[in-house]
Amino acid sequence: MRTVKAAIIGTGFIGPAHVEAARRLGGVEFAALAEAGRELAERKAAALGIPRACGDYRDVLADPEVEVIHNCTPNRMHFEINRAALRAGKHVISEKPLAMSSAETRALVAEARKAGVLAAVDFNYRSYPVVQEMRAMAADGRLGDLFLAQGSYLQDWLYLDTDYNWRLEPRLGGSPRAVGDIGSHWFDLFRHVTGQEIVAVSADFRTVHETRRRPRKAVETYAGRNLRPADYERVRIETEDCATIQFRTDSGAIGSLVVSQVSAGRKNRLYIELSGSKSALWWDQERPNELTVGRREKANELLIKDPALLSPAAAAFAHYPGGHPEGYPDGLKNLCREFYARVRDPKLRREPAAFATFLDGHRELAICEAVRESARRHAWVKVRG
Repeated sequence: MRTVKAAIIGTGFIGPAHVEAARRLGGVEFAALAEAGRELAERKAAALGIPRACGDYRDVLADPEVEVIHNCTPNRMHFEINRAALRAGKHVISEKPLAMSSAETRALVAEARKAGVLAAVDFNYRSYPVVQEMRAMAADGRLGDLFLAQGSYLQDWLYLDTDYNWRLEPRLGGSPRAVGDIGSHWFDLFRHVTGQEIVAVSADFRTVHETRRRPRKAVETYAGRNLRPADYERVRIETEDCATIQFRTDSGAIGSLVVSQVSAGRKNRLYIELSGSKSALWWDQERPNELTVGRREKANELLIKDPALLSPAAAAFAHYPGGHPEGYPDGLKNLCREFYARVRDPKLRREPAAFATFLDGHRELAICEAVRESARRHAWVKVRG
């Protein structure tokens, strides 16, 4: 197995997670790191054990030895860096959102096709073993005909008016905010598991904290709780804290989703439930190794992740025996596993992969834009491809 050299651009929360996940595979060497300025880049590179530190991402793209770029920068930079990486002939794993608008994502899909490289988006919940089992059950008929879907994605990290982060600002994080940040994960999970497309939405938004107390000096998220009143400034919030969404699919199924970043006690509760003509399936990301199969004529089944009990397609995503939990870091590792295998062997690129592509990233932006328009107009809106 040849070693593939990669580079990480952006090292906030998710950047080190990418490095750790890819390194677990073996055969991946992070040769360079880029950050906003030389001093920060050197500090982060030393902490992550990466030999080369760059204060400008263009220096990383100019390195002929680097084959793969992990774009883990803030949202507003995704389009610029993704496009530049593609034009430099690099394979790309981008954080979501792929860009800030569907016009930009459409352009990136075209750029990726022209470049002939691999281009993925980190919707890593797809790569959980029992999620793959849900997908297999939907594909082989064990779910039956899907007629109803419901779910939620609930967090509490913005519960207080002193909770502040760049994602709250539309020019930095985009709009919609809660829907774009976490609701997009739910929509991608639904599309991946069911194979169905969301074609129309009806949404309502609520901004619980119409103003928030922003620290006058930049601090880490949550650190504002420890500041004095004089250390804050009041700012108006233009994006939603929570949302309710109804939707229809191309097969005629209907569904509903609740999204919130202000639900106390909910840390990262992504929940999806599918009702079909033969069974129902439900899964909670905070209990990632459990899949419930709902029955009418007999007792429900609780499937605990175990490679020996999963279908072959799903078992390929489980790397430890039953009783050994796998979760968030393993989902990202599975994405990297599929991606880097295809970097090494172009023949594998003819086979379908579980990871989300730039086209999937484009479709998520289209859904989010329709949700935003629906909330503004208080009407059903069609999703434009």
